[in-house]
Formats: sequence, structure tokens, C-alpha cells
Amino acid sequence: MELTMVSIEKPDEVNCILGQSHFIKTVEDLHEAIVQTVPQMKFGIAFCESSGPALVRSTGNDAQLTALARKNALALSCGHSFIIFMSEGFPINILNTIKSVPEVCAIFCATANPLQVIVADSGEGRGILGVIDGIKSKGAETESDVAARKQLLRKFGYKL
Repeated sequence: MELTMVSIEKPDEVNCILGQSHFIKTVEDLHEAIVQTVPQMKFGIAFCESSGPALVRSTGNDAQLTALARKNALALSCGHSFIIFMSEGFPINILNTIKSVPEVCAIFCATANPLQVIVADSGEGRGILGVIDGIKSKGAETESDVAARKQLLRKFGYKL
């Protein structure tokens, strides 16, 4: 088995969700789930089929985000994985909806941070072992850091 690290390529301001599912209709079901939850969100989805023609299936309502999802899914090439890129919204707006899609098995991460994916290649197939989401901790927050965090949450409208 060979281990590799795949860096997800994306603009800094774009959020993504990386997960695993189990069925070819995942790409359509995720698309429907997003537009029913946050209709104004711009997104692109790609899904790595794990049998038959083993294609990367993609959809979205934004051509650039869909192309970005397809490019990164091809770089991963891990069976039954999916990646969603989004703008004009945050993962928190759709995460529970995505998790409730019947064929979704796991969510590895939801982030706007730099993202690296640890991939195992058995020679027959590839799978995601885990992710490195962002950078390592630099210390513990101070009182001024707490105030800044709370202010940021209010700016985004998540706290009153």
C-alpha cells in the first residue's frame, strides 16, 4: 500500500465539504439537497464513482466551482468520495442537510482552510484515511481573542 498526500486546490475564500457516500445517485441528491436548503448558494459537486466505468460525476449551479470540484475529485480518485465547493454561504448552512442525505456515510471535513487529504492506494483502489485541515495550533486564546471570536460570529450573523 502506498500513502500519498493530495492537496486540495481552491481559492482561499471558497469553502468545501469532503465526504464519502455509497451510491451513483449521490451527485444528484447532494445537488437537490443544497438548492432546497440554501437556494442562493453557488456550488459545484464532484463524486468519484467506485465501480463500473469509475467516472467522476459532477454537477452544480456555478461552472467554475463545478470544474474545481471535478479537478480535485480526479486528483483524489478515491472511490465513493465527494467534494462540494461553495460560495455565497457556509458549510454550516448545509452540513446537516448533507449528512441527512441517505447515501452519505461520512463527512471528513467542512472548511475554508488549506486542506490536505491523506490517501491510501492499494493498487486496486484508493481511499481517504483522513485530512489535515488548516495549520497547527499556535496557543490558547486570551480574553481579547474571545472578544474577537464573538465579534466575528456576530458579523456573520450567527450570534446576536
